[in-house]
Amino acid sequence: MTADANVDGAKLKTADVPTGSIKTDAAVLIHIEGVAKVYQRGRERIEVLKDLSLDVREGAFEALMGPSGSGKSTLLNLIGGLDEPSAGRVVVGGSDLGAMSEGQRAHWRSQNIGFVFQTYNLLPVLTAQENVELPLLLARLPAAERSRRAQVALRVVGLEDRRGHRPDQLSGGQQQRVAIARAIVTDPKIIVADEPTGDLDRQSADEILELLGRLNREFGKTIMMVTHDPAAAARATLTHKLDKGALA
Repeated sequence: MTADANVDGAKLKTADVPTGSIKTDAAVLIHIEGVAKVYQRGRERIEVLKDLSLDVREGAFEALMGPSGSGKSTLLNLIGGLDEPSAGRVVVGGSDLGAMSEGQRAHWRSQNIGFVFQTYNLLPVLTAQENVELPLLLARLPAAERSRRAQVALRVVGLEDRRGHRPDQLSGGQQQRVAIARAIVTDPKIIVADEPTGDLDRQSADEILELLGRLNREFGKTIMMVTHDPAAAARATLTHKLDKGALA
C-alpha cells in the first residue's frame, strides 16, 4: 500500500526514512553492483555469490530461480537487509545497506521491507490480527491505530472476517495470507518472498500468487520472489536464473 493508498476509506502511511546520498537512476529501486558473498566454515571458504550485478526498477515483480545452493535466498537476504555483502554494494532506495550498522539496517528493514517466507512464521498463541500487528509494535503507535492498520491489511488480503482466529484455526493458504498482511501492514516499498507457495496446494498457491500480483499492480509494491515453481515464476514480469552464485 502506497502512502496515498485508500482501502475502504482507511490509509496506511509510510514513515519518512533517510535514504542516504547515493544516487542511482530514478526508476531503479534496487541496485546491486559487483556483489560477492562468502561464508567461512572452519577452514572451508564457501563462495555463495560471485561478482553479481543487478538492477530492479520500482514497481517490478521479479522472480529468482535456480538449483538449491545457487544463492537465491542469499541474494534475497541481501536485498532485504538481513545480511551484508562480503564485497560490492547493495543500494536500495538510495541507501547503501553495506554501509549501515546492524542496528541501522534493522530500523531500515522495519520501514522499507515486508518479508514473506515458505513457513508462515505466525505465533500460534496470537490471533490473526495480533500477528499482523507485531511489526507495528516497533513504531510506538497507539493500540487503536495498530488495530486499525492491521484490520486494513487483513481487508486487503481478504481475511478481515478471520481476524480473531488463531493460526491453527486457519488453512495453510489463509495462514500465508495473514503472513502477507503482516508483511504489508507497515506499507513497505518492497516485498521479498522466499518460496511463498512452497507449502501450499496448487489452488492455494495460485490464490497467493494472484494476491501478490494484485499488490504489485494495484498498490505498486516492488516484489522479489524466490521460487522453484515455474508456474509461480510465470506470474512475475521478469525471471532471473542463478547458477553457482552468478546470473545465468
